[in-house]
Amino acid sequence: MLATTSNSTPIMSQQQPRREDRGVEYGDVFPVAGGLAGQAVAPRDAAMMQSAENVALGQTQPRGPAAAMQSAAAVNERTGVVAHDEVSEIPRDQGVTVAETRVSGARIVTEFVAGQAVGQYVVGDADVVVGGGGDDWDAEKITIGEALAATARTVGDQPVEKSDAAAIQAAEARATGLNVTFPAGVAAEAQAAADANVWADNDATKLSIGDVLSDAADKMPADKPVERDDAARVADAETRNRPNATARPGGVAASMAAAARLNRDAA
Repeated sequence: MLATTSNSTPIMSQQQPRREDRGVEYGDVFPVAGGLAGQAVAPRDAAMMQSAENVALGQTQPRGPAAAMQSAAAVNERTGVVAHDEVSEIPRDQGVTVAETRVSGARIVTEFVAGQAVGQYVVGDADVVVGGGGDDWDAEKITIGEALAATARTVGDQPVEKSDAAAIQAAEARATGLNVTFPAGVAAEAQAAADANVWADNDATKLSIGDVLSDAADKMPADKPVERDDAARVADAETRNRPNATARPGGVAASMAAAARLNRDAA
C-alpha cells in the first residue's frame, strides 16, 4: 500500500465552451475522447475513483483525478444536472482503475476512466509504506529504458502509432547519444510495428505498445538516467507526430516526464 505526499498532476484539458444544461462533462476536465467526453461527471463516478485511489495508494490524492471528479460532480448535483446517487453510463460499464508501475526507487501511478488516462504522477520510495513481504528497492535514478518499460504497463494495450515510434526513437537516441536507429533496438521495432499497423485490418490485429516496450530496458543499446532535456526532446517528437499535437495520455512522453521529475527530486 502507498501513502504519498508528492504532488499529483492530473492531466487536465483547457476549458471548452459547453451548454449549461449539460453540466461539467469529462471533456471539460480531462483530455478524453469519444462518448466519455460528452458525459456529465456524476457523484458515484467520483466515489468509484476515490475508492480506487484508496485501495491502490492508501488515500485519496488531494489534487488528483478523484478530487477533480468530486468537484465537477458537486457542481452538477448543485445545478440539478445529476442526482446524488447517479452514475454515468460509460464509467459504470467500463469502470475506473489505478495502475502502478514499479521503477527504480519509485512508482509511476496512472489513473483511468473507461480505459482513458486522466492522471499520472510519481510516488517516491520515501512515500511507500511496505507491508509484510515487501521488496526493498535501490535508490538509483530511473533510466530511459525503465521509463519506456513503464509505458508498456500503463498504455500497453494501445496500438503503436507513428507518434509512439517517433517518441521511442527520440528516447533511444538520447540514451545512446547517437542519431542512429539500431537494427535490433527498441526504436527499430517500434517503427516496424507502426508501419505494420497502418495496413492492419482492425485494432485487434495491430501490434501494441506492450508488444514493443514490455522489455525495453533489455533491448536498449545503451541507457542512462532520464533528465529534463531527454523528456523534452521525447515530448517534442511525440507531439509533432500526433494529429492534435498533444502527447498521448500515459504514453512515452508522459512516462519520461514523470521519470525526469523524480530524478530531479532525488538529486
